[in-house]
Amino acid sequence: MPSSTAIDTFKCSVHALYEDHQPWLFQWLRKKTQCSEQAADLSHDTYIRVLQTGHTPPLESGRAHLVQIAKGLMIDRFRRAAVERAYLESLQAHPEWQQPSPEEERLVLEALLAVDTALATLPKRTKEVFLLSQLDGLTYTQIANQLAVSFSTVRKDMFAALRACHVAMEKLDTP
Repeated sequence: MPSSTAIDTFKCSVHALYEDHQPWLFQWLRKKTQCSEQAADLSHDTYIRVLQTGHTPPLESGRAHLVQIAKGLMIDRFRRAAVERAYLESLQAHPEWQQPSPEEERLVLEALLAVDTALATLPKRTKEVFLLSQLDGLTYTQIANQLAVSFSTVRKDMFAALRACHVAMEKLDTP
């Protein structure tokens, strides 16, 4: 457990980082997002992430550190919006009586986002194997031929992707 002196030092570092860079970060995010509300949310989330890591950068690299965090948060937000948009568009193709309840919709969207996040952590080929199998319906042999890899490699990649998805889904079930 950190000492109270270490905690006080961290608090002072975060406060200084906020005081020195928050207005600049907000303006930078507003320019990138073209939206004051999104910029405010992302700025807030950036400082929350700093607090969660328990690490503040040296004063001379404060802006670079904040930009790195903010860019990651923007990418996550845009990816989440794209997944949500694709899911909602796919629902429009179904008749009203097949529409999920708001609760079911939220649960499916949460699962899709968890799987998307899990797939984003995988190597490119592993993710591609999974998508070719699950979205395009290709067999392992067809995938192996298309990617010029062995059948065994496709099986290993598919296993890794399914394991990542399984772990992501288990995390959803744990409070």
